[in-house]
Amino acid sequence: MKKFWLVLLALFLGLSCKAWAHFQLLIPSNDIVTVNDGRRIELFLNFTHPMEGGPNMEMVRPEAFGVFVKGKKYDLLNSLQKIKLPIYPNWHPEAAKEKGTATAWKAIYKLRRPGDHIFYVVPKPYFEPSEEKFILQITKVVVNAFGAEEGWDSPVGLKAEIIPLTRPYGLWEGNTFQGLVLINGKPAPNLEVEVEYYNKDGRAHAPKDPFVTQVIKTDENGVFTYTVPWAGWWGFSALGDGGILKKDGKTYPVELDAVIWIKAYLLPKGVK
Repeated sequence: MKKFWLVLLALFLGLSCKAWAHFQLLIPSNDIVTVNDGRRIELFLNFTHPMEGGPNMEMVRPEAFGVFVKGKKYDLLNSLQKIKLPIYPNWHPEAAKEKGTATAWKAIYKLRRPGDHIFYVVPKPYFEPSEEKFILQITKVVVNAFGAEEGWDSPVGLKAEIIPLTRPYGLWEGNTFQGLVLINGKPAPNLEVEVEYYNKDGRAHAPKDPFVTQVIKTDENGVFTYTVPWAGWWGFSALGDGGILKKDGKTYPVELDAVIWIKAYLLPKGVK
């Protein structure tokens, strides 16, 4: 009888554990670059649970990393530099217990022309043993350079991508963001879209689990809508079907996600 209750307890704990949303980060040091800011920006790439502050997961060298400017792709894969991050940041309660590190990446890019720069990364599929599936998150972020607001809504031609219908920079907290999800070049209706805040410094605290990851859905045209509640970086991940892959002789499903990051700014002082 004791063994029965132990098995039942283990089953209950397994069912009640929340699988936090995975997010491929692609965060620039500046998303709106003026002539006074200089030409160099740094891009940070990491695979993690952004609202919870980790754990940071091992990210192998991506399949592709580049920028799309004025209708042309530029390969930036060789610009990536490997870095090591702690599994959890110092503010996380698990930081004292977990002393390991995970691989992440950074790159320096010199802006050479005005206009919108769409940076993108195609990581290698990540196998998540607890969910028994691969996760492939093709991720974009838009950087505006030197005042020319052209190209932010251009498709890059990725296997999975979010086309912004709202200009993805110059956003205030409280602004509404819309995006069109394309999977294999076609609008993807009725897909779940996970939304998370990049809680870099740990100041945001979720009172209960459902607040960690917001969930919305695309409509019949593949469009989603979300109102950003506060300032900072926000990630949107549309969860698609990427077929199957084999690992150790066994077949697993591939979750093919389209991800985009946007930044919202604090309202000016005196404005409510």
